[in-house]
Amino acid sequence: MVEEFSIAKELRLNEQIRVPQVRLLRGDEQLGIVPIQDALRLAEEAELDLVEIAPTASPPVCKIMDYGKFKYEQSKRERDSRRGSKQVELREVRMRVKIDTHDRDFKIRTARKLLLEGDKVKVSVMFRAREITHPEVAQELLVGFYDQLKDVADLERSPGLEGRFMTMLLDPGKKAAAAVQQRAREARQAETAAPE
Repeated sequence: MVEEFSIAKELRLNEQIRVPQVRLLRGDEQLGIVPIQDALRLAEEAELDLVEIAPTASPPVCKIMDYGKFKYEQSKRERDSRRGSKQVELREVRMRVKIDTHDRDFKIRTARKLLLEGDKVKVSVMFRAREITHPEVAQELLVGFYDQLKDVADLERSPGLEGRFMTMLLDPGKKAAAAVQQRAREARQAETAAPE
């Protein structure tokens, strides 16, 4: 019914409602249009609150409910909805054009870990002095970097020059989720196969 409204704006309660008539609800039952005094009396008899849930309607819609319990359940629902979602972050991995093989492999492992956690990864190659005259070296480095991560990442933005950096953007996408599920399956199989 009219149950889904935001708790962000404070609702008017009981004597704060200053209109001559209201459309009254009690649970799922509609009691019709009644004078405000009768609505307040019914709420008081039930030892509950009269809450204005649709102030812009004509006449305003009010509901007899336990407002404290309603507020608690609403905040609990909001907490639960936030708990299930993960905020995607943009993380950055920086390298230089003259990076060593071992260091590049370490950066690839770091990027893989970030992608598997569900974060987007911006891979940047920084130029110094005259290195910028050979952007093809940085492009090859970035393409090789992506080739190592194709199994867990989608290329969201291909390598491009931004000032003294060449960057590309990797998105975890469906490939990372599939890789995580595959690892979980392998771990479960290893647990069941291991002798105790």
